[in-house]
Amino acid sequence: MHMPALRHVMTATAAAAGALALGLTGSTAQAATPLHYAALGDSYSAASGVLPVDLSSPFCLRSTANYPHVLASRTGARLTDVTCGAAQTKDFTASQYLGVAPQVNAVTADTDLVTLTIGGNDNGTFINAILSCGTAGVLSGGQGHPCKDKYGTSFDDAIDANTYPALKKALGSVRAKAPGARVAVLGYPWITPATADPSCFAKLPIASGDVPYLHAMQAHLNAVVRRAAEETGATYVDFEQASAGHDACQSPGTRWIEPLLFGQNIVPVHPNALGEQRMAERTMTVLGLG
Repeated sequence: MHMPALRHVMTATAAAAGALALGLTGSTAQAATPLHYAALGDSYSAASGVLPVDLSSPFCLRSTANYPHVLASRTGARLTDVTCGAAQTKDFTASQYLGVAPQVNAVTADTDLVTLTIGGNDNGTFINAILSCGTAGVLSGGQGHPCKDKYGTSFDDAIDANTYPALKKALGSVRAKAPGARVAVLGYPWITPATADPSCFAKLPIASGDVPYLHAMQAHLNAVVRRAAEETGATYVDFEQASAGHDACQSPGTRWIEPLLFGQNIVPVHPNALGEQRMAERTMTVLGLG
């Protein structure tokens, strides 16, 4: 090969190698850029009752072992965690406590990922249903369905009339702040089994006929959460199958939710550390992260 031709080939080869190196460097840098991740939501997002406690916002009973922290640690995401126990949908756009900013303030135009669990505290759905049905269960000795007899469709009616529009408004506020972000709305893992477990009554004193009543109410809430998520362009993370067999009636090490009595968390009827870990893993799977 003549020298001019050889020099031409060598120059072209060097240029191609340089371009390849730049391409690889750019890809590596892009892959290493952490996700800007904002975690919003209620006590199921905050992991209220799980140690260690995040002391930066003591009123929120937020744990540093909650599913947002698990997800962030496994993906390298840069986390802003404003989850807060007892949060309702209204607390996305208004201050929940003095000194606690509206949760949506944590979402900015450069936010890449938002996760949240919300809706269970609206209308007092969870707390009212669990406490009311638990009290009725004790008084009935665990027999019949006294809670269903007393409350009928009232919980479901409030979910449709109040929780659903409030969810859409809250999710809309998130989307307005970060139009390009991926928003994952998590459903609530099962609190009760589908049917009564007589051995569970001491831990979850709900009458046998009210166990499926509460289970159906939770399924209805999750269906409404899914509907609101899909209608606002968010991804719904379904726990219907994943959390089956991990309800509050199961033994420690199997259950994701602690029972009302004789549980291992200081906040009953909430996810334990295992539950939060599994919620993070399921969310990562649905989103294709990690």
